[in-house]
Amino acid sequence: MRVKSAGRRKPSSNKWLSRQLNDPYVAEARRLGYRSRAAFKLIELDDRFRLLLPGRRIVDLGCAPGGWTQVAVERVGAGVGRGKVVGVDLADTAAIRGATVLRADIYDPSVSAALKAEFGGLADIVLSDMAPSTTGHAATDHLRIVGLTEAAFSVAAEILKPGGAFVAKVFQGGAEGPLLARLKQAFAEVRHAKPPASRAQSAETYVVAKGFRGHGAGPRGGGPLSSSG
Repeated sequence: MRVKSAGRRKPSSNKWLSRQLNDPYVAEARRLGYRSRAAFKLIELDDRFRLLLPGRRIVDLGCAPGGWTQVAVERVGAGVGRGKVVGVDLADTAAIRGATVLRADIYDPSVSAALKAEFGGLADIVLSDMAPSTTGHAATDHLRIVGLTEAAFSVAAEILKPGGAFVAKVFQGGAEGPLLARLKQAFAEVRHAKPPASRAQSAETYVVAKGFRGHGAGPRGGGPLSSSG
């Protein structure tokens, strides 16, 4: 599909719009009622790693606009009372049937307590598809996504039950090495995956960590993260 009135837009805007219009995942997300094409990334990860089993308790960090939360609700059965899904985002997120959405900053130390209160205990899985706004400087952007993933891991280490799982977006670039070392200390299995719905030209990949060893195996060496998001 060609973009009409392309001359009034910047080349980068035209490229993005053309890609959206011709992306089968965008069309399928619209057809199925998912709020973003990213929903299919989680579907493909779950099909491969079998994470979102019925009855499980799921946290979706950085949930807006809600595509991953929608998939989690469907797969664990939260819409029919078989599990529970709680989304967290600093941005306003429209209500999602079957889920609880908290407006909060994941860097806020009170987030972990709020999540435990929602579940009446610990979670089975923590998901994070978060990515910071980009600056255009590759090294800076990479460090920012690693920092965001570290913050998500800090939350996961507080609220996961033993045996739980953590799934988070990372970008290839090298600085994630220390983070991966900490994940390997905290989980029995750590793997990388790039689902088919992730665009080939994107440097994004996902880390899937399973078999949480318990709260004594959480983040080390840096203490709690406390910078503002």
